[in-house]
Amino acid sequence: MSKTIVIGAGFGGLALAIRLQAAGIPTLLLESRDKPGGRAYVYEDEGFVFDAGPTVITDPSAIEELFELAGKNIADYVELLPVTPFYRLCWESGEVFDYDNDQPNLERQIEHFNPKDVEGYHRFLDYSKAVFDEGYVKLGTVPFLSFRDMLRAAPQLAKLQAWKSVYTKVSQYIEDEHLRQAFSFHSLLVGGNPFATSSIYTLIHALERKWGVWFPRGGTGALVKGMARLFEDLGGEIQVNAKVQRIEMEGNRARGVTLHDGREIPARAVASNADVVHTYEKLLGHHPVGEKRARKLKGKRMSNSLFVLYFGLDHNHTQLAHHTVCFGPRYRELIDEIFNSDGLAEDFSLYLHAPCVTDPSLAPDGCGSYYVLAPVPHLGTAALDWEVEGPKLRERIFDYLEKHYMPGLRDQLVTHRTFTPFDFRDTLGAHLGSAFSVEPILTQSAWFRPHNLDSQIDNLYLVGAGTHPGAGIPGVIGSAKATAGLMVERLTSKKKSA
Repeated sequence: MSKTIVIGAGFGGLALAIRLQAAGIPTLLLESRDKPGGRAYVYEDEGFVFDAGPTVITDPSAIEELFELAGKNIADYVELLPVTPFYRLCWESGEVFDYDNDQPNLERQIEHFNPKDVEGYHRFLDYSKAVFDEGYVKLGTVPFLSFRDMLRAAPQLAKLQAWKSVYTKVSQYIEDEHLRQAFSFHSLLVGGNPFATSSIYTLIHALERKWGVWFPRGGTGALVKGMARLFEDLGGEIQVNAKVQRIEMEGNRARGVTLHDGREIPARAVASNADVVHTYEKLLGHHPVGEKRARKLKGKRMSNSLFVLYFGLDHNHTQLAHHTVCFGPRYRELIDEIFNSDGLAEDFSLYLHAPCVTDPSLAPDGCGSYYVLAPVPHLGTAALDWEVEGPKLRERIFDYLEKHYMPGLRDQLVTHRTFTPFDFRDTLGAHLGSAFSVEPILTQSAWFRPHNLDSQIDNLYLVGAGTHPGAGIPGVIGSAKATAGLMVERLTSKKKSA
């Protein structure tokens, strides 16, 4: 019997494959690179371990659920370590805000910025919890396949003023500009402009307050390995270096895939964890549905890209927090340039990842592994030559870090590498080099987002950042639950009827 095929072994593809295999649906997971991970790939250089992408885990229960489905204990596969503070937020003025789950400490810090904002924060947290209950708990793993689904959700979304932006909603409760930035930057973690993204994404704050922030011992790649081993323990099959060239069709049904090496693999159903535009344009561009979908998707607004700089030092900067957000001199103006300008801004804000603060094993003794990322425009917004701009931005970032956060950095440098919008496009197949796929504005969310099940190809499914509910580890794992629910219901009912 033909297996069900999942294309792409990122978090979404792995989570979907686990759910299918646990439900008794034989599943083949095809990964184009030499190991699973997708955006959560791992690089190793001279004894340093670098997580390529996502490093913030905010809903461990969603991951634990995958292991429980299989009758397994997550602790036998990976250890999750708590991160404190969740983030250290720093400004060039010297102000610092350590954001964590310690309510008295949070209130003391808020009072330092503006005493009136302590009460405002309480009201913001209540709002964030209400959005969390509606947008994440109730709707985060429910597919939106028809406009009726959207209409059912509309009254509550309207009550929560989902049409307002994250920043606008935060500003209703918080007066101080530093604190407004502290409680609105989260949408950038999923590719959203805080000044344009729906206030529904304030739920991320409640998500972090509920479960905390976690990091796997051994890095995010250790979680990928644990999920891959779980899938194989269930009897699933992973093939790496297996790049899909096209999805083969028979009428309006997918009948299998052809790989770049010429192999043809039949399938009962196909789910794609690849970039959504890549899926329809490259893998299905030969079919009228694929051609039509690709054309429509290219008209949507895509999330920003990223410039990522990985580096290993012969010194462990223990003065850093695990996660540091380095705000530059501008906020609104910089974000506007990232999402709308055809050039590269003169300044930047940075996210600095220092995992050895939590897990020193990711670097040789006494050393430190780091990465720093700067949000930048995608290639459709700014058609920059990153072969030229990349090295220049790298030097500017090294200069900045050495001056403000990591004294002696250049003398301590052992190894480094970069990942630019060109790499998002060429290595990950991301349309326009977007790091997070379709931008999470209200008119591109829920039903307005590419659906978990194609409406015309009845055995083609999507999973990952480009479909509902969106980007981020909780988002793509939630998409796997939504997609798996559809697939298990349809595939097991067909099996019974056969």
